[in-house]
Amino acid sequence: MSLRIHNTLTRQLEDFAPIEPGHVRMYVCGITVYDLCHLGHARMILAFDMVYRWLLASGWRVSYVRNITDIEDKIIQRAIERGQTIRQLTDEMIAAMHRDFGALGVLQPTHEPRATDYVPQMLELIEQLQARGLAYQAGGADGPGDVNFAVRRFPGYGKLSGKSLDELRAGERVAVLGDKEDPLDFVLWKRAKPDEPDEAKWPSRYGPGRPGWHIECSAMSCALLGEPFDIHGGGMDLQFPHHDNEIAQSEGAQGPGGPGFVRTWMHNGFLNVDDTKMSKSLGNFFTIADVLKHFDGETLRFFMLRTHYRSPFNFSDQLLEETRTALKRLYTALDAAGEMAPLPAIDWAEPRAAAFKAAMDDDFNTPGAMAVLFDLAGSVNRGAAADAALLKALGGVLGLLQQRPRDYLQGGGGLDEAAITARIAARAAAKQARDFALADRIRAELLAEGVELKDSAQGTIWVKA
Repeated sequence: MSLRIHNTLTRQLEDFAPIEPGHVRMYVCGITVYDLCHLGHARMILAFDMVYRWLLASGWRVSYVRNITDIEDKIIQRAIERGQTIRQLTDEMIAAMHRDFGALGVLQPTHEPRATDYVPQMLELIEQLQARGLAYQAGGADGPGDVNFAVRRFPGYGKLSGKSLDELRAGERVAVLGDKEDPLDFVLWKRAKPDEPDEAKWPSRYGPGRPGWHIECSAMSCALLGEPFDIHGGGMDLQFPHHDNEIAQSEGAQGPGGPGFVRTWMHNGFLNVDDTKMSKSLGNFFTIADVLKHFDGETLRFFMLRTHYRSPFNFSDQLLEETRTALKRLYTALDAAGEMAPLPAIDWAEPRAAAFKAAMDDDFNTPGAMAVLFDLAGSVNRGAAADAALLKALGGVLGLLQQRPRDYLQGGGGLDEAAITARIAARAAAKQARDFALADRIRAELLAEGVELKDSAQGTIWVKA
């Protein structure tokens, strides 16, 4: 079966084939780096890391662009609040982002452009829009103002989100600003304010200022991938207005009969915390770093990939604990199989591998692919140790199961391995002396300290409880 992807633009599953044979070009809206990354970011980043990995595993060359927004109102305000330059703040947050993503096993994209490096391309795009009558510079008592996109002059605006112009009434979803010809118009170039720091200002024919958020992604994606390109991804919350605006800008600059902007649009589902949308005001807002204090990155990755990328995702400590137990089952099977030679290549005709591939080719159905991993683990536990190599290889396609099994099972918590080993020996001696009460007490004490003992004919091993 060939890969089929749900295209948000057409609202249906479609057979996927890249525009350029053998080469997939993909852009994903990245992080606005004014604060630490949160669980919603993890949901989106892991969804498209999974897509990237499967495209590579399917034999395509992939040019993957994931941008960084490093100039924006919140960034300017946060830098002022902290007494930092904008560059100091954004460098700090980008370093933290990379640490978080590294802990989650996220692959580096092919390109990770910073918006501030592409301001000339953004200004060029704005000039093209102005030349086609789609952009205008507002004026006021203080002189020339922002440059805005004239939404009503672009036929078909809202075709991605499905929102009509009549639905988008002033004062509901779009703010009304006095220097706009229409409340639906959006900013392409923000005229600088006198009290803003100099590093937030670029010279232009429209006066000193900075780009609006939407123009950034249009300029960076087209500069690095060309037009049209294959896949554009992001969170479901970006469909309107961000992605609708990207389409309007990019296709508007091309003019009628242009090649188009993007063939396939993909959006991941919302993240909820205990069945409630994540919100700082509700007190259910968690950064990735918060969660990593209590759970390892692979468990969080496994947790998020067990839900289909387009489905709503519910986060809770209880569900994460259950996921950790499930991941330990897979690692326990690998541990029981002992040392194994790595699989030279996956034989996709093998029935379990074929079932895994069929699931992933069906719009990246990771729950179906995970079911194959658990089937293989069950086979290993029933004595088919040879299946462990396939289990590890298929797990690797999703960025899972690549640690030494015993290291994963014993990892974390600052446990004293030498002391644990000594107490296991003391328990063995107590059992040998038929002092079963002492042996049971040692097991219970270790369990209370987060250490679970597992007895077998080959002896006793321990894992982190």
